[in-house]
Amino acid sequence: MKKFRTAKFLALALTLAMLLAVAGCGGNNGGSSAPPASGGDNSTSAPPPADDGALDLNSLTLDQIIEGAKAEGQVVSVGMPDEWADWGSLWKSVTSTYGLTHNDTDMSSSEELQMFATEGKAGTKDMGDVGYSFVGQAVSEDLVQGYKTSYWDAVPDWAKGEDGKWMVAYTGVTTFLVNTDQVSKIPTSWQDIRDGDYKVALGPLSGGNAQGAFIASTYAFGGDMDNIQPGIDFWTEMAEKGRINTLDITKANFESGEIAVGVVWSFQGTPYSKEITQYKMSAVVPSDGALQNGYASVINKYAPHPHAAALTREVMFSDEGQTYLALAGAIPTREDFKIAAEYADQVIDMSGVAKAVVITDADAYSAACETAKTRWEEEIAPLLVQ
Repeated sequence: MKKFRTAKFLALALTLAMLLAVAGCGGNNGGSSAPPASGGDNSTSAPPPADDGALDLNSLTLDQIIEGAKAEGQVVSVGMPDEWADWGSLWKSVTSTYGLTHNDTDMSSSEELQMFATEGKAGTKDMGDVGYSFVGQAVSEDLVQGYKTSYWDAVPDWAKGEDGKWMVAYTGVTTFLVNTDQVSKIPTSWQDIRDGDYKVALGPLSGGNAQGAFIASTYAFGGDMDNIQPGIDFWTEMAEKGRINTLDITKANFESGEIAVGVVWSFQGTPYSKEITQYKMSAVVPSDGALQNGYASVINKYAPHPHAAALTREVMFSDEGQTYLALAGAIPTREDFKIAAEYADQVIDMSGVAKAVVITDADAYSAACETAKTRWEEEIAPLLVQ
């Protein structure tokens, strides 16, 4: 799901190639260029695994990470399909630059962590991308291992966990994706939704997208993370009127016309609005309740290809990776990253999201989302007509 036109992609690729050519080798101590395709002196042997079988990735140099990844030959992800935040461009870069193969199984954040837990030491998956509300669970259940990347110092504290057990590479903004061939008046606020007759999809509350949509609506009607009752009232009303579309907010469901209005993140809404050709689509940030919230890269504690997972995260935070995310409608996390001037008109206009509530407290957000999920299951789900 490339966001570049061919000429612009070639220009970016040439620029990145030049950066790679001059990039120095080193460990996890800063830098802004993409990681080199091959290392220099790899004479230092990697440390042995810990007693529980997990590597100490943070003790390795970047050269050792690259060497180990090439030896492993593949990276296996969950919840990181090509169309989500344009991971497709990331995977193409990883596979073409380092000779790795890649496979992904799409699933929700909770399903990703459940798979890590269920498989344990017999893990078959290397890494995933989970909603910010799930990072506490990932750490408390000891499901992940750390890797801080060479861009660690450029990532704000709220966007990274201790020892790099999770790192947020990007945030998105609450967005209404609207099929304007099916909807005559485009809703620009949650109040418009409430006052209209729209049937709205937000996905299952076990996933980070739906949880974010729910919390955003809570803010729209006067609540916050400590008081989600306004959100409960709104969605109860929607359920009682038969106005909740229970389909998941996948691209295919928008393309089929089965979802006329869906609540997604900007890194879905922006590209989908351009790529779906069966219908005319519009992506709108609601004026009265929007979150700016992130998804976190997590590496399975028992990843079968831990070096490849670490290298993928390294590319994710490089200038190349942050550019892919920005062009997909996401907001890159690295504080020292600036989009190339030639792409400036293709990324999200930050002035349009100035009123969004920026989520920087993972524990508070996780608690609010867990309460929302529980109450949804108890109070709203029984009202839904399939």
